[in-house]
Amino acid sequence: MKRANDLSTETIRDALTTRRLGRPALYFPSIGSTNDELLARAAAGATEGLLAVADAQTAGRGRLERSWWAPPGSSLLMSLLLRPPIPPSRAGQLTMCLGLAAVEGIEAVTGLRPALKWPNDLLLDGSKLGGMLSELRLAGERLDYAVLGLGLNVNLAFDGSGVPADIAATAISLSGALGRPVDRLPLLVAILARCEAWYDRLLGGASPHRAWADRLDTLGRAIAVALPNGTIYGVATGVTPEGALLVRDAAGRLQTVWAGDVTTVRDTVASR
Repeated sequence: MKRANDLSTETIRDALTTRRLGRPALYFPSIGSTNDELLARAAAGATEGLLAVADAQTAGRGRLERSWWAPPGSSLLMSLLLRPPIPPSRAGQLTMCLGLAAVEGIEAVTGLRPALKWPNDLLLDGSKLGGMLSELRLAGERLDYAVLGLGLNVNLAFDGSGVPADIAATAISLSGALGRPVDRLPLLVAILARCEAWYDRLLGGASPHRAWADRLDTLGRAIAVALPNGTIYGVATGVTPEGALLVRDAAGRLQTVWAGDVTTVRDTVASR
């Protein structure tokens, strides 16, 4: 369900409603990785709010250096540079802001109601709709800058040739859910507007933790968390204000998980 290109530097610049996020905006017909582009520009002194949007990525990646499959023109691929004056311990809340912005922006534009999967996926009807990748750089003990990346399946069909089998079995797109193509520009505008609103709240001292937790599909479910040294089985009972997952394991111990791959053990949602 690919449609004519609806993104360019000019269309993005003219459509944005934000004060600082996305100003300036860079558009690339093709690029290695929008995250890598902004990391390089940030290291060279680029200012907060810089946005990179690409129609295609040749080296796009998700968590754990996994590749990100997105045919040209099919997806919303973007990265945002932030320089928040917050301690590194609160850096996880930046991903919360982007996650909330993504699900709220999608809902506003399409009427669909996505959920979030800990730590950084977007879900729709239990299938993967998108993902986020946040990369931080410190200056001593201070957070120097953060690059927040988002990849969103917009106009993708997963039943054609060339689609990786693992993606076809687990992914969904907005066009697939709606049965029609979706313009990416209104999505980008809505997501950035909501991200700026959440980011302003964070800079004002408020935490997005509770709203983010309310959108997490992971909570209350029996899950398996794959870690480098083994797998934890239990029920996801909550998340900390910093973004760690709280898991009550089979022995009744409450474990705090900062990073790991989560899969649902059964479809039944446990009591929270």
